[in-house]
Amino acid sequence: MASHNTASSESHQVLVQDKQFVKSLILNRPKQLNALSRYMVSRLLELFLAYEEDPSVKLVLLKGNGRAFCAGGDVSAVVRDITEAGDWRSGASFFQKEFILNYVMATYKKPQVSILDGIVMGGGAGASIHGRFRIVTENTVFAMPETALGLFPDVGASYFLSRLPGFFGEYVGLTGTRLDGPEMLACGLATHFVHSTKLSLLEEELYEANLDDPLNICEIFDKYAEQPVLKEKSAYRKLHIIDKCFSHRTVEEILSSLENENAERHGDWISASIESLKRASPTSLKISLKSIREGRLQGIGECLIREFRMVCHVLQGEVSRDIFEGCRAILVDKDKNPKWNPSRLDLISDDMVNHYFSRVKDQGWMDLKLPTKSNLPASAMAKL
Repeated sequence: MASHNTASSESHQVLVQDKQFVKSLILNRPKQLNALSRYMVSRLLELFLAYEEDPSVKLVLLKGNGRAFCAGGDVSAVVRDITEAGDWRSGASFFQKEFILNYVMATYKKPQVSILDGIVMGGGAGASIHGRFRIVTENTVFAMPETALGLFPDVGASYFLSRLPGFFGEYVGLTGTRLDGPEMLACGLATHFVHSTKLSLLEEELYEANLDDPLNICEIFDKYAEQPVLKEKSAYRKLHIIDKCFSHRTVEEILSSLENENAERHGDWISASIESLKRASPTSLKISLKSIREGRLQGIGECLIREFRMVCHVLQGEVSRDIFEGCRAILVDKDKNPKWNPSRLDLISDDMVNHYFSRVKDQGWMDLKLPTKSNLPASAMAKL
């Protein structure tokens, strides 16, 4: 009976609405800020694959119930599973399916519209940013907070962060800074800004539109979209300083450059960046920077294959077990006082960093296998 109840509750984690030629998928774990469970990832992958081959489906719309679109993958559950099973592979299987979902979205033949009316972080970015249309509102809060958890910006983030203007992607990925809707639109993470009060009208028009012509979709978005004002203190207004600091080759040089800038101008975002970098896992910072830099020269598939190698090494904990300590401190005990090991940037050698990018040497374990796709990436991010 317990098993039946579990299956029944899981089936409500992704709701499906069928209207005309539009399939609306609603992430429905509002108390968990729609954090992606194993079931949700599997269900979304199943639905996206089915809809791509269904001629009656012209558009897939993705949104979340409650105050979040999706706060990320349920990392604490993954870490708990590894701890209980005593086997890193149980956690790796979650990321394996999630990364395949990210690839399917990035190479999707049909329009995907993600309505990011609320919190969108980590895995939530992977389930939306790769799609063709990303709608943000005045309620949107975006972040890639992985370095504070002992992880790294994954779900294809080394692809989409590396394609932001200048070195803004390094800034966002290393510091875990939060961006609002106007900032996401300005840097290219979002395609449209629509006030939340107009979303229902926009959706109704999509349901009634002739979706065989992509221009009709664009015209509907243009009808409701606004050009929001970027807040005066937005770090994006200081892109020249970000480029100056975050273009350096190493994390140590980036931190030193920020401290020099802070001594001269005392910017709020500069101070916050320094504090974020000092609180984050030193190992995570180093592998994250290398990952984003490599992503600049790789396609989405190559990025995901490499990121899967990296996440397997993170879960194996051979160099560092920071993911387990980060989850304890941030998500479980919530004391926000992780004890990182290695504890300092200077204790992490290039060989230690490079280990995360090497093939996983475990009997029977293979690199990520992505679906064969004949079409080129549909994501608007590919055009940046």
